[in-house]
Amino acid sequence: MQTPSDQQDRHDYPSHWEADVVLRDGGTARIRPITTEDADRLVSFYEQVSDESKYYRFFAPYPRLSAKDVRRFTHHDQVDRVGLAATVGGEFIATVRYDRIDERGMAASAPADEAEVAFLVQDAHQGRGVASTLLEHIAAVARERGIRRFVAEVLPANTKMIKVFTDAGYQQKRSFEDGVVRLEFDLEPTDRSLAVQRAREQRAEGRSVQRLLTPGSVAVIGVGRTPGGVGRSVLRNLKEAGFTGRLYAVNSAFANDAKDAKGTEGAKDAEGTEGSENIELDGVPAHRSVAAIEEPVDLAVIAVPAHRVPQVVTECGERGVQGLVVLSAGYGESGAEGRGRQRELVRQARSYGMRLIGPNAFGVINTSPQARLNASLAPEPPARGRIGLFTQSGAIGIALLSGLHRRGAGLSTFVGSGNRADVSGNDVLQYWYEDPDTDIALMYLETIGNPRKFTRLARRAATAKPLVVVQGARHSGITPTGHAVQATRLPHATVSALLRQAGVIRVDTVTEMVDAGLLLAGQPLPSGPRVGILGNSESLGLLTYDACVADGLRPLPPRDLTTGATPADFRAALAEALSDDGCDAVIVNAIPWVREDGVSADPETLATELRAAAAGCPAKPVAVVHVELGGLADALSAATSTRPDARPKTPTGATGPQPRVPAVAPAGPDPAPTAAAEPAEPPAEQYRIPAYPAAERAVRALAEAVKYAQWRRDAAEPGKVHAYDDIDESGTAERIAELLAKDDDPRGATLAPADAHELLGRYGIRVRQALPAPDPDAAAEAARTIGYPVALKTTAPHLRHRADLGGVRLDLADEEQLRRTYQELIDTFGKPAELRPVVQGMAPRGVDTVVRAVIDPAAGAVLSFGLAGAASELLGDTAHRLIPVTDREAGSLIRSIRTAPLLFGWRGSAPVDTPALEELLQRVSRLVDDHPEVVGVSLEPVVVARRGLSVLGASVRLAPPPARDDLGPRTLPGY
Repeated sequence: MQTPSDQQDRHDYPSHWEADVVLRDGGTARIRPITTEDADRLVSFYEQVSDESKYYRFFAPYPRLSAKDVRRFTHHDQVDRVGLAATVGGEFIATVRYDRIDERGMAASAPADEAEVAFLVQDAHQGRGVASTLLEHIAAVARERGIRRFVAEVLPANTKMIKVFTDAGYQQKRSFEDGVVRLEFDLEPTDRSLAVQRAREQRAEGRSVQRLLTPGSVAVIGVGRTPGGVGRSVLRNLKEAGFTGRLYAVNSAFANDAKDAKGTEGAKDAEGTEGSENIELDGVPAHRSVAAIEEPVDLAVIAVPAHRVPQVVTECGERGVQGLVVLSAGYGESGAEGRGRQRELVRQARSYGMRLIGPNAFGVINTSPQARLNASLAPEPPARGRIGLFTQSGAIGIALLSGLHRRGAGLSTFVGSGNRADVSGNDVLQYWYEDPDTDIALMYLETIGNPRKFTRLARRAATAKPLVVVQGARHSGITPTGHAVQATRLPHATVSALLRQAGVIRVDTVTEMVDAGLLLAGQPLPSGPRVGILGNSESLGLLTYDACVADGLRPLPPRDLTTGATPADFRAALAEALSDDGCDAVIVNAIPWVREDGVSADPETLATELRAAAAGCPAKPVAVVHVELGGLADALSAATSTRPDARPKTPTGATGPQPRVPAVAPAGPDPAPTAAAEPAEPPAEQYRIPAYPAAERAVRALAEAVKYAQWRRDAAEPGKVHAYDDIDESGTAERIAELLAKDDDPRGATLAPADAHELLGRYGIRVRQALPAPDPDAAAEAARTIGYPVALKTTAPHLRHRADLGGVRLDLADEEQLRRTYQELIDTFGKPAELRPVVQGMAPRGVDTVVRAVIDPAAGAVLSFGLAGAASELLGDTAHRLIPVTDREAGSLIRSIRTAPLLFGWRGSAPVDTPALEELLQRVSRLVDDHPEVVGVSLEPVVVARRGLSVLGASVRLAPPPARDDLGPRTLPGY
């Protein structure tokens, strides 16, 4: 008979426990279960651990593992005994295991819910956050196996391991017995443990991007021996940018004929003598492989054919390269075979602890004086500035870089991710969040791989710096080739609304992105929507006024300076407008003018005067609209870099938003230290005023800044999620478990009306009673039970909630009228069995609305609101918020729809009880947030009266809760 310790597996190999992770220093590791095939790896790993670490693990000198030890540590049943290993390059760098124990500390099986946990980390990898990451993963495994509490015994001198446990954020008990520190902690995630986990995630992922953007050395692999080609172009761009680190050219052809390489244009040996193998290419040391480079290589830029990339990645991994930029094409964008090649590329790079940008990437740029990195195919090197740019398309990357360069804007960093198989926009957001050189982020996204995480990161980033996003492929419904993303059932309009809720400035075109970016990078945020308009063209002023009204701004009457206005007149008028307390921003219109002597005025003079006027009031934004005055745009854009704090600071105590300074992450749990907040670029004497060739473009950019500024003010006071006293959370959980147990369908099921109404009632959501009426007599009996007047409604799917089709008859005052109406319904629409009629008491008159909640597999739980009726549905007039919804968000939700005035007394009608509606929204939000098994709720219609509201119809759908990747341990997206 086998004992439990003799069994290898009581379950199949748990492949879902495998995960790629980013460590504290930005490198990667793979976590996986330990199996019987790992005996040699375990022994090799243990031999590389110091005697001190072994002593801390076993509380005694333990120089080597016995055969019995090796068997014990590699044979697990994956239930009561589990071991995980962190690997790099296929070799162990750390291990963790738990053993289920009973109350006496003896080996046990379920239902015992306590386990002893122990770690061992190779000394060379200590301090990289390996143990903290392993703790997250072993805790998730333990919860899955029914373990609720870990116990750890640690020597007092092992302060690093004690810190791993105490910093994790779990609720703990600590004691000291027999010279050993005993720690006990529950494994249920807490707000603090989740905050710690996310803070560590931010540091690790941000650091992984930082390593790619600030390398000390770069090797370009695939550099041709003749001018031209991708590799040679990148090498030239790196040289011309003045890269501050070591630079190497790599091409395997150099090995075949060093003399030929030397004789090639631009290539020579290091001494200039024939026969030497120390080749230089354009003054850069050239080697036949990365392995031949003696010094460390931090970043490899790969520009070789796709079939050669695996060999190159292996060489880089074995050489200790930290990161890759893969420019090579022929991957996911080329079909099924390419997608398989792309998955293998990611697995291979991560196995060596490397992160990669690409494949099919456009490259990376960092304009910091400490780096001066241009490892990209950009035809024009960008100037240094304060804008961060991320794009998933090389063509769009070229357009954006060219547009920003043409309009005088500078960049801090640029990432052209291509197929973004590994490093994504989420990772770059993590980096920009704490980057002191980036004050505004621009992103072109064709797909969002993890919308739930993106909205979380975007919300946090937007509290510190503006984030402008353009979404490509919005309406095609087709995922761009090369992109592996989780499917979402939400329409684009819903996704856009959720992004705006997170503070994202979502625009439709790359032109609008550049327009908004220029204003946000060079100007302070407006304190309100009031816009002053002045210029030397009355017609252009009127166009600007109309554009402001159309975009929801509040323009002041335009001031016409007449065509004879001089630059000095512009300066005086702008200074006067900026000093007006009733003005929050100013748009200046300028057309060509001619001086009295017949000579055209110099645009540079006007630019100087406008800057001088704006400098006197630095807390208000200024934008210029110019018509056929290209010289003016050049003069304004050439003034300075995009650094916002180049403008004079607002005096202490001044009201309104302050001019932005390099952002510092807000305080939070386990905060990461930030880099030096002050960049090396000296403050400029003058600042940049954005110029636009059309009034509509300037106004649209300003309108986005106004909305973003309002979001920032609202985000400072986000509201709260109310805890209603009449909510029965535990009883609801028990009832949901009972209802799910009755249904064997793993996809879940829609509840019967009685069950749905009962479940909603536990959260204080009362549904007005509706009684079935299969025949006229039953209808009359139901009406007598409820009391007249009543409504007779069909509930057939094709007629449900369609009063416009005649399927709902209201205010039936007596039995005679009820029976007559019943017969009319039958004559018009069909038999009662098809119509499914019900009788319901009349609700007080009001506005018919619809409240829905749904769980989207990619975006998470979403609450939606709109008015009932075909018109609202046809126009798509529905607003959305992510759950959980605060009281402030509930209020903004009902005010977000275009038909919201109907709720507040439009055209003399009585306002309805919007506080009651806000409470209903919050109760639905609480229900879905508290119970992830509730995957769908629909309340339709909800009649909101002058006092109170009535829920007339409701449906609830239950299903086993979907996986929440944002609540589990940190992992990289799988391939």
